[in-house]
Amino acid sequence: MNLVEKLLDKGGDPLQIVEAARKGMTQVGKKFERMEYFLTELVTSGVIFDEAMKLIEPKLKEGCGLGQLGRAVLGTVKGDIHDIGKNIVGTLLRCSGYEVIDVGIDVSPDTFVNEILRSKPQILALSALLTASFNSMKETVGALSKAELRDKVSVIVGGGLVDAKVVKYVRADGYASDAMGAVRLVESLIQKQKQLSDLRKEAKDLIHKAGSENG
Repeated sequence: MNLVEKLLDKGGDPLQIVEAARKGMTQVGKKFERMEYFLTELVTSGVIFDEAMKLIEPKLKEGCGLGQLGRAVLGTVKGDIHDIGKNIVGTLLRCSGYEVIDVGIDVSPDTFVNEILRSKPQILALSALLTASFNSMKETVGALSKAELRDKVSVIVGGGLVDAKVVKYVRADGYASDAMGAVRLVESLIQKQKQLSDLRKEAKDLIHKAGSENG
């Protein structure tokens, strides 16, 4: 904590501090996966990170905008209770002008589906730290398809061990290796949604016009 306070007092970039801490937590997660760390070390590291974020978040939130560029639902999937990365992404999305609905940790596919039906977001962000949770990500995307919601929301995934192979496995639309990357990805996906919506509207107008002329 002393190191974090000193860095902030010296005007250190809070995003860089968060990124350094995130990389540290990623290493903790990998060591836990390899059984080099036990649950005690994992929990203790999480507590330390949470305390550091309490110092950093006020700096992150300085200058946050209130615009509504879109809506995103965030959650850690069933079987996983890690929320560090999710919380960072949520904070940065809010600061970038997005409405964020955080449904918490250990979230079932049905809970995600119900929240999407309720809030109608453009983005669903699924988080998981452990590889064992990737199946839960896949089940959640499958539940969206079953509920006929998959084409109504873009799904992004994140976590220390997430990569392009995981994206393909769970049938998501993309992933980011860090929080700022997640913000850029959300921006890109929402822009693509808007472009597709505009094209559909244009095609519908052309069909309507052609029908009127033929009539």
